[in-house]
Amino acid sequence: MKIMAIVLALAVSVVGVTVFGRAIAAIVGVVRLGRPVAGLRSTAPAERWKHLLAESLGHTRMLQWTKIGIAHWFVFVGFGALFFTLITAYGQLFDQRFALPLIGHWVVYEWVSELIAWVMVVSILFLMIIRFALRNRGRQSRFFGSRTWQAVYVELTILAIGLCVIALRGLEYRLLGAETSVVHFPLTFWLLPADLSASALETAIVVIAALKIIISMAWMITIGLNTTMGVAWHRFTAWPNIWFKRESSGKPALGALQPIMVDGKPLDFEQLEELDEDAPLGVSKIEDFTWKGLLDFTSCTECGRCQSQCPAWHTEKPLSPKLLIMGLREHAYAKAPYLQAAEAARETLPAELRNEAARPLVGPIQVTDGLAGIVDPDVLWSCTSCGACVQQCPVDIEHVDHIMDLRRYQVMMEEEFPAELNGLFKGLESKGNPWNQSPRKRMDWAKDLDFEVPVVGNDVEDLTGVEYLFWVGCAGAYEDRAIKTTRAVAELLQLAGVSYAVLGNGETCTGDPARRAGNEFVFQQLALENAATLTEAKASKVITTCAHCLNTLKNEYPQVAPDGPVRELEVVHHTQLLNRLVREGKLTPVAPPEGSVAGRTITYHDPCYLGRHNEIYEAPRELLDAIPGSTVAEMPRNKQRSFCCGAGGARMWMEETIGTRINANRTDEAVATLAATNGVDHGGRGAIATGCPFCRVMLTDGLAAKQADQSAPESIEVLDVAQLLLESVKRP
Repeated sequence: MKIMAIVLALAVSVVGVTVFGRAIAAIVGVVRLGRPVAGLRSTAPAERWKHLLAESLGHTRMLQWTKIGIAHWFVFVGFGALFFTLITAYGQLFDQRFALPLIGHWVVYEWVSELIAWVMVVSILFLMIIRFALRNRGRQSRFFGSRTWQAVYVELTILAIGLCVIALRGLEYRLLGAETSVVHFPLTFWLLPADLSASALETAIVVIAALKIIISMAWMITIGLNTTMGVAWHRFTAWPNIWFKRESSGKPALGALQPIMVDGKPLDFEQLEELDEDAPLGVSKIEDFTWKGLLDFTSCTECGRCQSQCPAWHTEKPLSPKLLIMGLREHAYAKAPYLQAAEAARETLPAELRNEAARPLVGPIQVTDGLAGIVDPDVLWSCTSCGACVQQCPVDIEHVDHIMDLRRYQVMMEEEFPAELNGLFKGLESKGNPWNQSPRKRMDWAKDLDFEVPVVGNDVEDLTGVEYLFWVGCAGAYEDRAIKTTRAVAELLQLAGVSYAVLGNGETCTGDPARRAGNEFVFQQLALENAATLTEAKASKVITTCAHCLNTLKNEYPQVAPDGPVRELEVVHHTQLLNRLVREGKLTPVAPPEGSVAGRTITYHDPCYLGRHNEIYEAPRELLDAIPGSTVAEMPRNKQRSFCCGAGGARMWMEETIGTRINANRTDEAVATLAATNGVDHGGRGAIATGCPFCRVMLTDGLAAKQADQSAPESIEVLDVAQLLLESVKRP
């Protein structure tokens, strides 16, 4: 029996290592099919190593789900640390008393290995229970669409290896007998009876050591034959995927959208006519993704954390970030043999492979004639670019960048996009704003104010002697509800004595809606125009009320004008500046008169482009907390896990025809939070506060619908943080 076990273990090992090695070569071959990213993924190597160690060894991203993160950490540590027990198992096939040289009988090593084995077993059992508890919840389960058999197989493998290690330690203690002490076997000495014969113990050690080896090698064979088995391969691919993440600072791939890349370099739109006519603007085929994109797809663990936070998925839209990445991965690996074959030999490949290669990357997935697409257009256009998927992903997949690259090709090369966007593009190109309003009306918001708003070029020559440029934005100039925010901020700045000016008719849209809709042409046109205006006005510090303007001016204009003064702009959100003014005593919030009903119960909605994309969470909350007489209540989904209003990704200008409305989902949560706090549903005054005009429009519409059907009290309103502050500051 011992001989049979040894032979079987060694034979399986040869096969396992061979298959595993071939699979690694295959994965590297697929990743290398992607387009280059010259230099941008290897800057600041010391920083990258630091963040790689923090995210892997420290599990900083995983611990956003505390209990699951802790359990996964022990499994992760066990997977690495117990590799030494696999080496020991090979030695035990031939010498049942074998131990690793130097450390094998070191009491610290023995204690650690036993503790890790036990904790790993308990942790993997906990994770398996979580998986099975969630499996029948349909779309509500983050595992919906994940390949259950693969995950369960990996979990059973880990469980079996942990149990083998524990059993081997118990057998070793009985075999060594008088040669050792309980101190060396702190957690396994009690496992087996003392009356087992030495021969039986030796046979058992060989059999279980062989079993451990066979289980380990079977796992290597299984994943070697399934190169798209991300639930297993992420143990290896996550390391380079994290190291090569977009931001060397360790931040997720949020904020600025990546420029269009050609031959590994950002496209210079001024040299567009010199571009090779075959060069794609965006992504039209799987091989148009960069190698980092293909590594992203390979690394997906199918854990569903992205899916669990996606506003589109939560409102019955077809978009799941997880299923999107999985679909792109399957297609990449299915098409790879065709791409790797010599061009002359491709026609001789099997029809099934040629059909896979011919499938459109974006196209209907339900077809009666022709080839089904990989990504359905409804999936592509459901994304709000909120970044929840990117922020949650434990292996740093850059979902939003990939979706926007797909949109770019559809818009600029194929002219395939939702019809509603025609009006958006027309307004941006001809009028400089998405509402198709006259540029001459940009200063209408300032009419009837009891003070003058200085305009650059009229009242001041430039911004040399002015502290802030107040970037009003299109919504702040044209949208009725956002105009109230603009006027409130202007009045607060006037009261605080802050020196500022506006561009007036010289301001145009930053281009954010165009870029998120995939129209890089229009974005570049607007961005270059604004960059020139900002340079001519000698702007150095900018304040804006729009989270999208903030993100574009701060993070994306340096891409457009990398060598100009725009790169040095200090861009702040109005809640940041107002919060500073309150702390400095330049603005003083006042409590409502005693016995009045002026106090409010407030819940704050985090705009995605203020929060996740720019990590501004505290300033608006500190402002609300500074308003006397008000009660501030957090919604269950807040800060990093805040739920989108539904307006981002140019969705503001598209109808929601599938599923339920995202803004209705968020409004329901806000109203329920207010109702549960201080009796707003029984006559108290409530406010849903936010710091972005897009969010305000969406939440106001959602609240109006609820008030129309009497499911929300009339005493609730949606207000910007600046309005609430002004209301308090102006109290007698």
